[in-house]
Amino acid sequence: MSKILFLMSAADHWTLADGTKHPTGYWAEEFTSPYEVFTAAGHEVVVATPGAVAPTVDESSLAEDANGGPEAVRRIRQVLDAAEPLRHPRAVARVDLGEFAAVFVPGGHGPMEDLAVDAESGRLLEDALAAGMPVGVVCHGPAALLATGMGDGGSPFAGYRVTAFSNAEEAQAGLADRAPWLLQDRLVGMGLDYREGAPWEAHVEVDRTLYTGQNPASARPLAEKMLATVQ
Repeated sequence: MSKILFLMSAADHWTLADGTKHPTGYWAEEFTSPYEVFTAAGHEVVVATPGAVAPTVDESSLAEDANGGPEAVRRIRQVLDAAEPLRHPRAVARVDLGEFAAVFVPGGHGPMEDLAVDAESGRLLEDALAAGMPVGVVCHGPAALLATGMGDGGSPFAGYRVTAFSNAEEAQAGLADRAPWLLQDRLVGMGLDYREGAPWEAHVEVDRTLYTGQNPASARPLAEKMLATVQ
């Protein structure tokens, strides 16, 4: 079967507007749900991060109230514990896209710290788009799109219909007033056609080969939509 590249943040914090370092990383469900979807279908997942740093899980994403109870948390932890690709990431700069059939970017606030400004990640996503490869990004994962077009100021993703973690969700999560910037605003500012669903409900947008999900609840349905196109 095929290989799926998970482009992930190497950050363990998000620097807020006042300089405070808010502990974060990747959001557990946004890794585990797509990981299960792809591997259950027989695909191999490979993780890449800036500098080949092993990604950090956001501990708040393992809270019982964020996952529907202790049994759900136990299951997520089992998936994370068994996911060897998390412990052996490649460096983004050394990824050969020719090995892969698709790229997937989990969220969490980590991508707001590093992938949003990482030129190598941006070039990788540009190359995936140019190759006609399915690209999936979920929740705060679309922050990685902000690093595209850094060479000439114009992103090839401009004009694409997308969704991502909304301003309303960021406000309800309690960080909007402390954020240095909001993802929805930045995506609109770079020329993307942002579409917002109801807070915390699954919402997926597909435009050509770009697949986007709004929030953690969108991670599994997003991966399932991508799966139909992965050869």
